Parts: sequence; C-alpha cells; structure tokens
Amino acid sequence: MSGAKEIMGCSALEMSSFVSSSKVFLNNGFLQRHQLLGRPGAAPARRRLHLRKVVRQPVAAVSEDLMKPAPAVPAEKAVKFKVRAVLTVKNKNKEDLKETLVKHLDALTDKIGRNVVLELISTENDPKTRAPRKSTPAVVKDWSKKTNIKTERVNYTAEFTVDSIFGELGAITVTNKHQKEFFLESITVEGFASGPVHFPCDSWVQSKKDYPGKRVFFTNKTTNGQSLKPYLPSETPAGLRALREKELMELRGDGKGIRKQSDRVYDYDVYNDLGNPDEGISFARPVLGGKEIPFPRRCRTGRPPTNTDMHAESRAERPLPVYVPRDEQFEEAKQDTFADMRSKAVLHNLIPGLTACLLPDKQDFKKFSDIDSLYKDDSQAGLHEERLKKLPLPPKVIDTIHESSQGILRYDTPKILTKDKYAWLRDDEFARQAIAGINPVNIESLKVFPPVSRLDPEIYGPQESALKEEHIVGHLDGMTVEQALEGNKLFIVDFHDIYLPFLDRINALDGRKAYATRTIFFLTALGTLKPIAIELTLPPGTPITRSKRVVTPPVDATSDWIWKLAKAHVCSNDAGVHQLVNHWLRTHACMEPFILAAHRRLSVMHPIYKLLDPHMRYTLEINAMARQTLINADGVIEAGFTPGPYCMEMSAAAYKNFWRFDLEGLPADLIRRGMAVPDPTQPHGLKILIEDYPYANDGLLIWASIENWVKTYVAHYYPSPSIVMSDRELQAWYSEAVNVGHADLRHADWWPSLSTPDDVVSVITTLIWLASAQHAALNFGQYPYGGYVPNRPPLMRRLIPEPTDPEYTNFLNDPQRYYLGALPSVLQSTGFMAVVDTLSTHSPDEEYIGERNHPSTWSGEPEIIEAFYEFSAEIQRIEKEIERRNADSGRRNRCGAGVLPYELLAPSSGPGVTCRGIPNSVSI
Repeated sequence: MSGAKEIMGCSALEMSSFVSSSKVFLNNGFLQRHQLLGRPGAAPARRRLHLRKVVRQPVAAVSEDLMKPAPAVPAEKAVKFKVRAVLTVKNKNKEDLKETLVKHLDALTDKIGRNVVLELISTENDPKTRAPRKSTPAVVKDWSKKTNIKTERVNYTAEFTVDSIFGELGAITVTNKHQKEFFLESITVEGFASGPVHFPCDSWVQSKKDYPGKRVFFTNKTTNGQSLKPYLPSETPAGLRALREKELMELRGDGKGIRKQSDRVYDYDVYNDLGNPDEGISFARPVLGGKEIPFPRRCRTGRPPTNTDMHAESRAERPLPVYVPRDEQFEEAKQDTFADMRSKAVLHNLIPGLTACLLPDKQDFKKFSDIDSLYKDDSQAGLHEERLKKLPLPPKVIDTIHESSQGILRYDTPKILTKDKYAWLRDDEFARQAIAGINPVNIESLKVFPPVSRLDPEIYGPQESALKEEHIVGHLDGMTVEQALEGNKLFIVDFHDIYLPFLDRINALDGRKAYATRTIFFLTALGTLKPIAIELTLPPGTPITRSKRVVTPPVDATSDWIWKLAKAHVCSNDAGVHQLVNHWLRTHACMEPFILAAHRRLSVMHPIYKLLDPHMRYTLEINAMARQTLINADGVIEAGFTPGPYCMEMSAAAYKNFWRFDLEGLPADLIRRGMAVPDPTQPHGLKILIEDYPYANDGLLIWASIENWVKTYVAHYYPSPSIVMSDRELQAWYSEAVNVGHADLRHADWWPSLSTPDDVVSVITTLIWLASAQHAALNFGQYPYGGYVPNRPPLMRRLIPEPTDPEYTNFLNDPQRYYLGALPSVLQSTGFMAVVDTLSTHSPDEEYIGERNHPSTWSGEPEIIEAFYEFSAEIQRIEKEIERRNADSGRRNRCGAGVLPYELLAPSSGPGVTCRGIPNSVSI
C-alpha cells in the first residue's frame, strides 16, 4: 500500500539496510525493542520484544557519508543549511527485454536532466505566501551509475538547501522524469536538528508521462525527531492540509475514462463485466448491482461497453491484466506463486485430459481406484501405468509421460485421506465437517419442527417440510422431538430456500442435477453429531413421483446407497453455498467497498487507515482476477459447481435476502444461528450449545484478541464520542462504504451507526475478522477437504432414482458405478481440484495475523506499539491452546482415531497447502 508510514528512531544508515519484509512478533525480550522504538528508560527484561531474525539481502552502499545534523540557529539569524535524503529503491527480480532497454535509456537521459527530483515540505506555512515552506528541489544522485547493480535494494542520495526557519519536515514530493516507474520503499532525511525523519513509502512512482503531478509522501507527527502518532484530520498542520486533501482527491479520480495499469485511482462500479455477450447469448450475464439484482460494488476499470450490450463492460481476457490501482497489484513473490500454481494445474490435468479426450469410455470414474490414481500414491502406480499404455500415443511419448507422472503430474494426497482413507464415508465424519470442516458457518440450532420455508408459497409451493416426527423419533436416544428441541439437541443445515428458486433452471442444464436439501442432526451424549434425516426437495410440478422426499439412515444395502447419494447431494449443496455465499460474497465481495472507501476517504496519515492497511493487502487484485477467470461466464466456478451459469445470481440472492453487516461478527453470527446464547458467566459472554464446536471455540479466541487490540487502539485516538463524530475522514469513509459501496442495501435499518468509540471498535473488529480469520477458516481447507471429490462433490449429475425410474435397475445392478456417475466427470473433477489446490496455497510472502511484514506501516507511539505486541503475544498463546485442544481426547470433533485436528484457525503457517494459517487479509 502506498503512503507515508513511519518507523521509530532509526538512523538513515540503519534504514538503508533495513529489510522491510522482516516479520514482527512478540518473543521474550522487551528492552531491545523499546530501545529500537526510542522509548526512554529500561523495561523489565521479562517482557522484551524484538524483530524476527531474517536473512538480509545485499543493499548497494550509499556513495557518500551522511550529513551531520546542523546546529540550531536562532530565528533572527536565519541561514541556509544542507540536509540529505537517502532513498531506498527496490529492484525487480525479473525484467523483460523492454524494461531492460528502458532502464538503460533512463540511465543515459538522467545525465541530461530527465531525472528524479525531490522537494521537502514543511508542516508550517510561509506567512508571506500562505503556502507551505519548501526546500530547494534536489536531484537524485548517481542514478545512472547504479543502473546495473543487481542487489534487491539500491540506495540513492539527494542534497537539499533549507532555511533555518523551515520548521518541521512533514512531507516530501517526488517527480519521476524517467520513462520507467520505480518502487520507492523509503526515504530517510538527515541533517535537521531534531534528528532523522523517515518516510516509509512502499509505492510505485510513475513516470511523469503517466502521472504529470508530484507524488507526495507524508511522515507522522514528530517531536524531537521521534514519531508519536498519526494525524487525525483536525490535527493536520497548516502546511500539510492542502496536500492531504489533494492526495485523496487524486486517489478518488473523476469517475471518467479507461483506467491504465499505472493509475492509482480507486472508484466504484457494478459487476457488469462477468459476461461477454459478443461471444453469444450463452455468454451473456445479468448485471449484478442495482435495483434488479442488488450486489456490492467492485473497483471500476472504465473499459468500454461491449458491441452488443451497452450495459455490459467489455472484458480483459488473460493474459491481459484487469485494472486495479498500481499499488494493489501483486508483488513479485505472489506473482511467481500464481505462475507456479498455473503451471502445476496444467500438468496435473495433462494425463486425465489426454485420457478423457482419446479414450471415450474414460469420461467418468468407473471405480474408486480411478480417483485414487490421481494422487501421489505408489499403491496405484500399476493402475496409472496401465491407463497410460491405453493412450493412442507413440511409445516414447508414453514413456516420457510415465517418468514424469510419478511426481509433478499427480496431485498431492488431500488431508482428508491421510488419517483414514474411508473416514468420509462415515456418518459421524459427515456430521463433524458441519462444525469442523471447511464450511462450519451454515449449521443452525433447530427451534421449530418441522422446519418452515420463508419462500412465497404461491411461487414455490407449500412452506411446510415433508419431515415428520416418525422420520427422526427413533434416532433421538429415547427422547421425544419436543424434549430434543427443548434440550437444544437438534440442529439443521438448511439449503432449501437458497437453492429452490434456481432448481428449475439448474436441472434443465445438461449434466447438472440438484435438490434443495435440509439435513437434521442430533447431538449425542458424547458431544458429537449424527445425521438422522435428509429432506430432498424439487420444484413443484416436477414431472416425477415426488417433489419432496425424506431419506433416513440405512437399514439395508439398497438404503445404504440411497443414503450415500443423499449425503453427496447435501455436500454438493454445501459446496455451492460455501463457495458462492460464505466465501466469495461474505469475505471477498462485501469487503471490497470498505477497502475502496478507505483509500478514497482516509489519508495515509489517518490512524484508522494505518490500522486497516495490512488487512487490505492484495484483496482488490485477487477479486479482479476472480472476475476474469473464476466467477465469469463459463469460468471455473460455473464449470465446476452445480448452479452453473446461475452461480453469481445465487450469490446475489444471498446478498439481498441474508447478508447483514451487523451480524457478520462471530458472536452475532453464532447468536443469529442459535449456536450460542448470551451468558455473561461464560468466556466471551456466550454459551455455545455444542460444547465441542471447533470453529466457534477457536474463533472466539481469535475474535476476542482482535477486539481487545482494536479497543486499545481506538481508545487512544478517540477518547470521546465527539472526536468520532468530528472526524470528517472517518465519517466519510463509513458513509461512502455504506451508501455507495453497498448502495443497494443502504436504506436497511440494520446498518450500525458510527457515533461512539464503541461503534468504531465494533465495525473495525468485524472487518478485520472477516479479512483474516473468517476468510482463512473458509479458504485454506478447500483442497485438504475438497481435493478428494467424493468427500465434497462440487456438482452432481444424477438425481437419486425412484423405483419407477428407468435407471433404477442400473442402480441396483451396479450401485458403485451409478454413484460415481452422479459425481463430476474426470475432467470436471481434476479441473476443480487444480483450482482449489491453488486457492488453498499460502504464498511465501504471506503476512499472518499478529505479524507485520512492514513494521513501519503504523504508528510509532510506544503505547500503541506495546498494545500490538501484546496482541501478537496473545495470538501465539492462542496457537498453543489450539494445539492443546487438538490433543485432547475428550474433544471428539477434533481428536480421535482417523479424526483430523482442527487447524484452520491456527494462526501461523508455512508456504504451500497446509490447512492452517490466518493471513492478515483476503489475499487468495
């Protein structure tokens, strides 16, 4: 993210070699860290804090010694003196030929005046001009001499002449007269009597041909050279007020024209770029956002309309990039991770693709061993080799493929298979995943039996369920239905109302079949759940025997296969709602307006911007990529999930009928679903109705730690409601996020107010929770659980046969083949597996909750620094508590023979697919 962000008390030489990617966390030492912060006095050694040790990259040395501070001069003897700036520029690791040529051209033209120019801006206005005092412009030295330096970072210097009445340094402007942009990591200015002033920049500085103005970077409020705190708008010094507002105006743009990749403009638009009507009617998609189909807004690109529909924006297809503001684009490490995963996906699909295309009888899995052969499992090597020999290819080609297929051409074994290969078949595992799997946020406490639909009965038929007492009473351990309800023993996962409005269209698609499902669970005395009934609903008027059907646990071989098929349809419903509603809508799409508004309305000097900054990283870019290849017409989501071309309409329906920002925080969500009740005697003020509910148990620990950190932070800057109300940037941010970013729901009466410090804490805590822990819980288990397609089929191709159906005989004769034929085909499965493998992968440059890759991002005030390190320490304690819980045999939903530990809310992770780790932001 761009903007001025501070680090405390470091000299320019220290800063020139400082590795900005170092990760900050709490450990055993406090004294050393407080010395780094410039905090006076020594603190007890038992609470020392320090930076994580990192491997330092080589940095080009500064060519000259830094200037010593100039002595203070009495005001009446105003004289000029020199100060020096050290710029740290981050080089690209990889450059194409054009970039290399332009870089060398810039080195040549730099000598004749097409260079980089800096200017210092005072916090004070000149009483004569009423404009900020400025230094003389200074040219960056030795740019041409250092062109060929290959280090990751290069330092440059510039010298300024400043009047002794200049005042405090508050900002610095940068003009890039080169042809090529450069990434400015930081600037340190030394020579002022008050000490060194540091400007963390972390931004691309565009060429003057792309950005004619001067880039401005701000420092924070300073006293005696020590960073203290960010500026609230009312505290902005006179010399910086106009610059602060000008910067925000430029970031907002004018809402016109096509955005260039070099732009830094944040603006809103509707989702009118998912379809491509120019390719034909089957590629047309409705506009999401507006009165007809409410939806959050996305980042505006300004591309022209399509030729056939003026309301649809033309698409940028790969390899062309989709616009996001320049500083929101992936850094090189993230780009490399994505490139590697795309290559991996192609290789993984090579054998299945060749097999399916060249051998017509291999479109479907015939045996479970066919699925097993996709993974790196030596026990299936013979089967894999046999399949290769059947391909109509030259022997040498087959031999080459075979040699490679033992590694990179095969998938890693999903975690669901590692402890018990057949666990997914068990009812208790099916139920366990409703509270400890990848989608633990749909289960609700059942309060009324039978359940009742909220859909219009004139359109969707009777609201009453087909479930009856006789379906479940025999599975309640001797209780009556009424007793089970009163004892909070019955729970439901209900997809009826979200799927039923779309079923007519879904089931008319080729190779797609679905029900609207309801599943009833009973809470046993052991604290585990067991499924006791599944209701399968089709639209009224469906030309089959029954539009509503109830399936109960099996009593014989035939009913066992019926029960397996019913559970598969439930899992398919669950996979769709998980991906389209809980994952995409609630953590990706609904976050984007708050991020856009933050950049448009909160200055980089604002304390709330600095608090939110790490939780906004990469989200706009990943959402843009999703519009390009995942949620677009005929994209990965449509191809892989049951609703097909109606996927995003289903997501929009959930936004209109279900989403409420005031209920997105974890405690409120648990209460809404009846999974917890307020109880001031319990930890976190809640009593969870399923005592061993891993997602809720661990989530409340994370929620509380975030909330406590935010409370301390907000209380420091907003000690009273009047300061909250008078903060025009804060109020403009929230108002715009609601009224523009969520315009279609802006009149809802449930939007929280933003009038008191408690209101600010609630809103910010919810946003950080959604961007970090909630997204992690829903995302990083996608391959570990969904990579084995029978466990969570993303789509189904057959309904369950009735005795009167022509297919019923085939079902009886070979139920396994019928079951596998109902699952996705080989190519559908492997395509889906490749995508969720990518989505479940942590990048090496990931920043996790409780860490700051850029410790200079936020305030240097000692009280806030200490509060953050306490937050970091609490996150580490939570991680250890999660480890302890996963080893507790009394917690049967996360510990036991063949039971996977629940680690999706364990804060830390290494790179790759780990089924754990909470990044700070929605970054994948």
